[in-house]
Amino acid sequence: MATSTPAAPTGGQPHPAPARPPGKGAGSEPSRQARRTLLHRLDLGTVPYAFIAPFFLIFAAFGLYPLLYTFWISLHRVELSSMDTREWRGLANFTELFEDDRFWNALTNTFTLGVISTVPQLLMALGLAHLLNYRLRGSTFFRVAVLTPYATSIGAAALVFTMLFERDFGMINWGLGLFGVDNVDWESQKWPAQLAISLIVIWRWTGYNALLYLAAMQAIPRDLYEAAAIDGASRWQQFRTVTIPGISATIIFTIVLSTIGATQLFGEPLIFGQGPNGISGGADNQYQTLGLLLYEEGWKNYQMGRASAIAWAMFLILLLVFVLQRVLARVTSRTSRTPRTPRTS
Repeated sequence: MATSTPAAPTGGQPHPAPARPPGKGAGSEPSRQARRTLLHRLDLGTVPYAFIAPFFLIFAAFGLYPLLYTFWISLHRVELSSMDTREWRGLANFTELFEDDRFWNALTNTFTLGVISTVPQLLMALGLAHLLNYRLRGSTFFRVAVLTPYATSIGAAALVFTMLFERDFGMINWGLGLFGVDNVDWESQKWPAQLAISLIVIWRWTGYNALLYLAAMQAIPRDLYEAAAIDGASRWQQFRTVTIPGISATIIFTIVLSTIGATQLFGEPLIFGQGPNGISGGADNQYQTLGLLLYEEGWKNYQMGRASAIAWAMFLILLLVFVLQRVLARVTSRTSRTPRTPRTS
């Protein structure tokens, strides 16, 4: 039986396109676009959080959890030998702490040591940064040299200064003896001991703060100095009216940083005490800081509840310092957004 084949279309008309199977072709373009849009939104919305998640996980494990656990311990009577046995006390550890003369003595010593070490340290750092800001030969060498004390360990620095301030054979007393000054017992007297400990802190941190000031000074536009020089301003006037306002935020930052360091002062007075007196801050607690008091309560008296209360008192002090820093930063940002050039008659 003969079969007929369809005739080719005339007039050069093309064959009709075969039907596309379902799920392919133009019908799936909206779904593909929707998937791309969803992936794009997930990329923008979740990937940044994935990158910063490790920091928050580490902070939660090693920062937030110890902080909250310390507060929980501060509400109990807990001994170091039996940490699993707790006796609820509420805020009794804090009230007893505020009634303890040793706490106020440690707080006073921490404040005086902070003032004695911070003020000269920052003034010297400001002067060093101003000198290093000039074009000097071997400026890189001097910048590395001022940072060398910061790279020295606390233990090594404290041991060296302890030998320097030794009563009978120390080099400091030997030098004072050349001027007819009798040997000073630096460790047993309050103010000599605090002065010696402050010198250790000053020696270690002056170069670090100087480099912070130097970085801030180099960010000040040179046009301001040129305009001040054209107006006839001296070096001192340029420093006072251009440099200081230009680095005011850095100055506040270093003040806060030094305050935090002074509140946590521990290694220098501990090693300076040369033995059991280091924990108690001397025979009469003449240089005992809050850090030493915390260590004495927790690891000598085994009272972890009281030690935790001291730790939280230090934390609240640092919070107060942070709030004051924010207020000062806001005030100075309003008054010194643009350093003013001095006017000379």
